Amino acid sequence: MNKADLIDTMANEASISKAAAEKAIGAFTDGVKNALRKGETVTLIGFGTYSVVERKARIGRNPQTGAELQIPAKKTVKFKAGKGLREMVEQ
Repeated sequence: MNKADLIDTMANEASISKAAAEKAIGAFTDGVKNALRKGETVTLIGFGTYSVVERKARIGRNPQTGAELQIPAKKTVKFKAGKGLREMVEQ
């Protein structure tokens, strides 16, 4: 499913226009991005939790030459599926 498919599904399920569904998805993604940018956690009970995690610097290897290289520390986004989502997928 891509963004266009999600917009169609939301419009049909919520009985709203595609423009309204697109605006709602945009507001949701912007809200999640802004919260994560501030270092906050976004929790949607039954769906999952988005959080920012810090990856430590580490040494990696170039697979072609075997040479070691330094991989710098960085922040990244983590998603942990909630209980309701996990159980639905397991069925």
